[in-house]
Amino acid sequence: MPKLRLRLIGFLALFLSISPRSAFPAPTTQPTGPHIILIIRHAEKPDPTDAAPDINLSKRGFQRADALAKTIPDHFPRPDFLIATRQSKNSNRPVETITPLAAALHEKIEAEFKDDEFDQAAHEVLTDPKYTGKTVLIAWHHGKIPELAKALGAKDVPDKWDPNVFDRVWEITYDAGVAAWKDLPQNALPGDSQK
Repeated sequence: MPKLRLRLIGFLALFLSISPRSAFPAPTTQPTGPHIILIIRHAEKPDPTDAAPDINLSKRGFQRADALAKTIPDHFPRPDFLIATRQSKNSNRPVETITPLAAALHEKIEAEFKDDEFDQAAHEVLTDPKYTGKTVLIAWHHGKIPELAKALGAKDVPDKWDPNVFDRVWEITYDAGVAAWKDLPQNALPGDSQK
């Protein structure tokens, strides 16, 4: 019996010495989190000096929403998921902004988080396995977009989003867990910035 055990040990040692390293691949860690996140501000809103408050988009805002249904898939990575802030008593504009896009892509809009719950939204997008390797588009209110982008790992983003700007896309691309941020034009409507 001891001779058999020695022979087995010898055979195993010989096998390990001649086996290529690829026969025993090193454990790999799967990437987590999305590949790309696109952040947009909701489209134009009614004039705040109007007598009755309106939670909806303005006429130009609805035009932008319609245009984004074509502009986003044609000029940006096609979103696999659409996220917007939840409707509040003051605004349903983020959802309205991407409703035509959702229809064009045959995707639902996830609208679970309030405007000030940007950190919770970021945590979910970065940790939920369903977003791994995917492209996610987020429509939010401009006041929280810089904080949202920072919560998503973006560096060097401005501290404020200009309240008069509706025509930008903030693109965050992840490579080996490192976020790269770009501020890009939508080019959705006449008069939009070109650069």
